[in-house]
Amino acid sequence: MNDLRVNGDRLWSTLMEMAQFGATDKGGCNRLAGTDLDRQARDLFVSWCKKAGCEISVDKMGNVFARREGVDPSLPAVGTGSHLDTQPTGGKFDGVFGVLAGVEVLRTLHENNIQTPTAMEFSVWTNEEGSRFQPAMQGSGVYVGRFDLETELNKTDVNGIRLGDELERIGYKGQEEPGSRHLGAFFETHIEQGPILEDEKKSIGVVRLGQGIRWYNIKIQGRESHSGTTPMHLRQDALIPSAMIVSEMEKIAHRHENGLGTVGYMDVYPNSRNTIPGRVSFSADLRNPDPTVLEKMHQELLSFCKQVSLERNIEIEVDPFWYFAPVEFNASDDVKAATEMLGYSHMDIYAGAGHDACYMADLVPTGMIFTPCLNGISHNEAESTTLEECEAGANVLLHTMLEASKRIAEQ
Repeated sequence: MNDLRVNGDRLWSTLMEMAQFGATDKGGCNRLAGTDLDRQARDLFVSWCKKAGCEISVDKMGNVFARREGVDPSLPAVGTGSHLDTQPTGGKFDGVFGVLAGVEVLRTLHENNIQTPTAMEFSVWTNEEGSRFQPAMQGSGVYVGRFDLETELNKTDVNGIRLGDELERIGYKGQEEPGSRHLGAFFETHIEQGPILEDEKKSIGVVRLGQGIRWYNIKIQGRESHSGTTPMHLRQDALIPSAMIVSEMEKIAHRHENGLGTVGYMDVYPNSRNTIPGRVSFSADLRNPDPTVLEKMHQELLSFCKQVSLERNIEIEVDPFWYFAPVEFNASDDVKAATEMLGYSHMDIYAGAGHDACYMADLVPTGMIFTPCLNGISHNEAESTTLEECEAGANVLLHTMLEASKRIAEQ
């Protein structure tokens, strides 16, 4: 069994075939959750899994599960999976590699007629990106009970279209209750989305922690007026305090080890060259793997916004609408053991982005496998990796899942 390996050429071929759905001119993918392209990608995944003998289930949140039965159906299964939705200017590998590494594990087991002690389950989680519908990791969040099912199905995109309606329209609003799968462990393979593995010349990242995230919507209400006739001391310019907060976000991140701060979206009204901005809405994103430090960063942001509001006599509303607590992956040693058995260079690492595995860690022993990506670029059409890097990650996933299945059966 230790000599068993995946087919790297086949894995790469499936990655390129999946990339056709939403392919962009710059070589990336635009495949948003709940769209026809999302349906086509899901359909392809389902067809591949059925050919390898899997039974398909879909829950009420649109999460898809392909089950390959084991020797003892009563035992909890070993799961793997990720997502097929992308950013509007996303790449071919973020999320998709984790799904298709699972498909390659499935095919390898199927063609070698290997009966695993427990069942193996391969999943596609709904709307991990949080791009068209918010928040991120929506499907896995509902699955583990972090989010309410009906609340999330009622979420709308910028055009007012409900997620629940879109899942029904594309044929992926199932009847199974979220959280009802019988799992004993879960693993997710993913490109690193950062430059550390490449810089350290390591093939595999053994993910020990998932970093905490806080998302905010910030609204500043001023008063629009003429840029040429309104004296500076009589203005209520909403954009200036916005700029002050954006600048402070960077300072907060620099003040704390492993701190990160980002403003990625801003809407300025009326957005006219010679009109003082009267209203600004923007996003804020704070991250840290240490929950105590992240809480301190949170309080510093709130305090600064309150200070600016008082000093400039302007209304500032801060909505801290999403908190994702730092995660410890307690099945990391399984990943490390498989990596060492296979002889790949490796290092411990933490996940800077949110992942579905971070929520699955609420329920079962969970681990993540990182592989390098060129220059650490992700959420970008230029996202790139190699066949060999993907093959290594899939081999580690294969042997991690085999060992976990064996251990569950022996317990």
